[in-house]
Amino acid sequence: MKIAIIGAGPAGMTAAYQLSKEIKDIDLYEATSSVGGMAKSIDLWNQKVDIGPHRFFSNDTRINELWLEVADKDFEMVDRLTRIYYNKRFFHYPIKAFDALKNLGIPKATACIISYGAEKISPTKDTSTFEGWVRNRFGKKLYSIFFKTYTEKLWGIPCNTLDADFAAQRIKKFSLGEAIKTAVFGNSGKHKTLVDQFAYPHGGTGMIYERMAEFVRMKGGNILLNTPIKRVLTKDNKAYAIELEDGTIKEYDHIISSMPLSLMVTRLPEVPENIKLAASKLNFRNTIIVYLNVQAKDLFPDNWLYVHSADLRMGRLTNFRNWVPQINGQEQSTICALEYWCYDDDDFWKWDSDKLIELGKEELRKTGLIKDAEISDGFVYKIHRCYPVYSKGYKEILTPVEDYLKSIENLHVIGRYGAFKYNNQDHSILMGMLVAENILQNKNHNLWNINTDYDDYQESSVITKTGLVKE
Repeated sequence: MKIAIIGAGPAGMTAAYQLSKEIKDIDLYEATSSVGGMAKSIDLWNQKVDIGPHRFFSNDTRINELWLEVADKDFEMVDRLTRIYYNKRFFHYPIKAFDALKNLGIPKATACIISYGAEKISPTKDTSTFEGWVRNRFGKKLYSIFFKTYTEKLWGIPCNTLDADFAAQRIKKFSLGEAIKTAVFGNSGKHKTLVDQFAYPHGGTGMIYERMAEFVRMKGGNILLNTPIKRVLTKDNKAYAIELEDGTIKEYDHIISSMPLSLMVTRLPEVPENIKLAASKLNFRNTIIVYLNVQAKDLFPDNWLYVHSADLRMGRLTNFRNWVPQINGQEQSTICALEYWCYDDDDFWKWDSDKLIELGKEELRKTGLIKDAEISDGFVYKIHRCYPVYSKGYKEILTPVEDYLKSIENLHVIGRYGAFKYNNQDHSILMGMLVAENILQNKNHNLWNINTDYDDYQESSVITKTGLVKE
């Protein structure tokens, strides 16, 4: 078999890795200069950094075994600390009831409890939107403090026009009631969002995908960097080739795509107009990361902070000093990453690096977190189309596109971009594993069912420093 894989993110790279164990004739096409997608690591100021914070965690034994197979012993367990930064105060995330109420002060805390009680007496009926879903579980007051500002920074649309799927996948069954119960009685059977530790590679998150790429090359496969794909070619409802940007056409027995779903579908040669129109309505959000090299250590203890303060444009702040020492090398400085989000047509997307770095410096100083430490350097990294936007009613748009793609033989779409799923690393890895099984073993895994709310584990386990511990 000859197999083409489009995109070297976690899903595409995992598919190539698994397929390479049995097949030599594999071509993996990546538009950029390195593998890993949004989970890649880059060298910056003699240190390693990720494209924003990327922790790996899974309860699925299959995924964990594969991750350990690649990482070997070259990882550490990191104690997770992620907090919300709001009005120059820090609140634990996920929310710890007593911590949040104490930090808010008596008047606001009382208002939050009253608001939560009112929600229990007269619940919000429409929970189809992010706003309704969160208000139903936390009350109006806590929703406005801890969810609204950050979420609207991330998505650029009002919370009452964002589908509840985002909340269901990211917050799951968590509520203020559960937080209070946990605070009083302890937490038996931790919810996934409450994970206190995660495994992190010595070479940064991207180390996993770099090693997968090395394995694919060793087995005879090709990793074709800086090689964007123009389109997938189909004939009589069967995918048979890809066309490169220069017009070159290469035929394959199977084509696995993790390129943005909207681009892939609208460029298919036989796609019906109604499907093309639906795909064109699927939107992606862009990310801009401003890295700043701060000449100080021990700035703040968090891995990352969610920035809820409305007077700051950034939405998330990562401190790469607080991951594993191996990524810092001999350097004594701290690299902070400030994340901003926007759409293609926003003027912000067109800002040059100097302007963005100045904004980053101003905002980082405004937090008070670095005091008077010198900021010696800045670097800007832009990611186009990285977050699938779950706008209200997106499923009605996506479903006919999914159904059409299911009818095309030998075409497999996977990954956050490819399947328009707001995946974590583990679920993109699982997509890559299962698409390989579909091809190699004629399995019939429904890849569309896999996303961040996928909990159908055949066997549950967690990674520890000494290896896998089955639950």
